[in-house]
Amino acid sequence: MDVVLLDYNGVVVDDEAIHFASLRDLLAVERIAVDEAAYREHFLGFDDPTCIRDAFRRAGRPLEPDAVALLAARKAAWYAESARGGVPLVPDVTRFVRQVAATARIAIVSGALRAEIDAGLALAGLADLIPVIVSAEDVAAGKPDPEGYRLALARLADGDAVRAVVLEDSLPGLAAARALGAGCVAFTTTHPAADLRAADLVWRSFEGHAPAELAPLFREVSVPARA
Repeated sequence: MDVVLLDYNGVVVDDEAIHFASLRDLLAVERIAVDEAAYREHFLGFDDPTCIRDAFRRAGRPLEPDAVALLAARKAAWYAESARGGVPLVPDVTRFVRQVAATARIAIVSGALRAEIDAGLALAGLADLIPVIVSAEDVAAGKPDPEGYRLALARLADGDAVRAVVLEDSLPGLAAARALGAGCVAFTTTHPAADLRAADLVWRSFEGHAPAELAPLFREVSVPARA
């Protein structure tokens, strides 16, 4: 079985600017300043609780788990408000993913919340093609840990031998793909191409690309027991 594992933010939707603004404004209320350069260096590609814990740690202000959860919920609400009118899609994602679905199984593995992913897939017209979604709520360890990718494979493959390709945009995501042992295409939606040299291919978007380009990148990966 061939499986294509998609990240969400930066691969399906190009919404990193909304996430940055939501985190920046949340932390500003707590008197912690984060500019775009710091966001890209320290927080990009991590889930909300990890970003919040790290921001407070860097400010010398450790947080209790309940406080992290409360702040993460507030950040999610701010993101939802900003995204209410829709979010930009990565160019040509709908066409590409629909073509991939003709020959491979597809899963989403993301540090985003499930509600955010569901909304974006509906906007992209892809909800009917994604049988497995692993979101932030489903894992104990986010990327760069490959737990989410392994969970998706366990839910999708049901013991079958699998060859996988990962489509990612962040450095933690790229590290997770490599830890999984899958081939990887990295998108320059959030990092310049020079930072993504560990990927097999680097694309600006899906425009001008065909699913056949993924064929040399499929690699056998181990599939854990179904979760």
